[in-house]
Amino acid sequence: MSHILHVDIDAFYASVEQLDAPEYRGKPVIVGGLPGDRRSVVSTCSYEARRFGVHAAMPVAEAYRLCPEGIFLRVRMRRYLEKSAEALAVFGEFSPDVQQISIDEAFVDLTGTERLFGAPEEAARKLKRAVRERTGLTVSVGLAPNKYVAKIASGMSKPDGFYAVPAGGEEAFALALPLEKLWGVGDKTRERLKTAGFRTARDVHRASRSALVSLFGEAGGAFLYRAVRGEAAESFGEERKSRSLSAETTFGYDQTDLSALETSLLELCHTVVFRLLSSGKTSRAVCLKIRYADFSTESVQETSAREISSVDALYERVAALFGRKYRRGAGVRLLGVGALNVTDAAAPEQGELFDFGEQKRRDVEKAILSLRKKNPDVSLKKARLFAPSVKSNA
Repeated sequence: MSHILHVDIDAFYASVEQLDAPEYRGKPVIVGGLPGDRRSVVSTCSYEARRFGVHAAMPVAEAYRLCPEGIFLRVRMRRYLEKSAEALAVFGEFSPDVQQISIDEAFVDLTGTERLFGAPEEAARKLKRAVRERTGLTVSVGLAPNKYVAKIASGMSKPDGFYAVPAGGEEAFALALPLEKLWGVGDKTRERLKTAGFRTARDVHRASRSALVSLFGEAGGAFLYRAVRGEAAESFGEERKSRSLSAETTFGYDQTDLSALETSLLELCHTVVFRLLSSGKTSRAVCLKIRYADFSTESVQETSAREISSVDALYERVAALFGRKYRRGAGVRLLGVGALNVTDAAAPEQGELFDFGEQKRRDVEKAILSLRKKNPDVSLKKARLFAPSVKSNA
């Protein structure tokens, strides 16, 4: 039997800002941009701001209308990556199997760790305490037999919550959820469900798989059929480790902001390159996956004569694929970046006639990896990931 934790750092960006600036604690903090910034959207807001109706993906101008007394801040990616690494280090002390799926959340497989940390419920509470003591942040945790149910469970008692779904109770848990809590079902899908006469999870459960597929397509119908049964309705980037290395991020809302999408791609490239370096692998083939709000998924891949030599090199290729493939204005549910057909980096390779600076970049990234192995608290990152720090009270 599997015991999966989904760990979600509460209001992550806003919580980091409140941690670093105690005067912000207890106040509505809204991270994403200043009221005068064009096209800026809310990345995260504190729970105090949410009481005013502010939420992620909302235009900052609208957030200012709802909460003019809020503290509006631009994103400080450098700092958030540092705190994310601190939390991830704690997760790794409780299991060798940690899957980070975004900057502020991860799955931790506690299966087989009972002799070290006690029952899964006990281990989950120990992890929560350790994160608070080591990082100053709180996390909400869901415990379940599969990742999909654990992901929903972590949101059941936020902030600083813990919710466990026992083995065999997955279907009853899913059926008791309102459609708004059924993870992965966005606003547009809910509207289509209601138009088709589905008001509750039980209504969806009564429909046959073929009926759902006819209404929502193969991917959407299959997802809904499994979701209301508490089954593993989402893969969360699981892969064949021997042939590919990839990273994915699933947005909690339909993301349409181009700048935010490009930033997510850069973060994913960073993750993939450092996984290649740490595993001693290399690759010439890259892939991009885009899953839209209607569950349709597009994948594209490209093979080059040159190896993936740096974060910049991978991002350049992925950004080009994204520019060709993305349906402008369409809401994105998931982005994925991968290196395909990975091989041993020690294998002989054809030398480059001209050096365009890639060797220097690769050497720098290897040096960073070496430092991390010696000291997990090292916070060096690619400079392109870091937005300038600007704090301003509206």
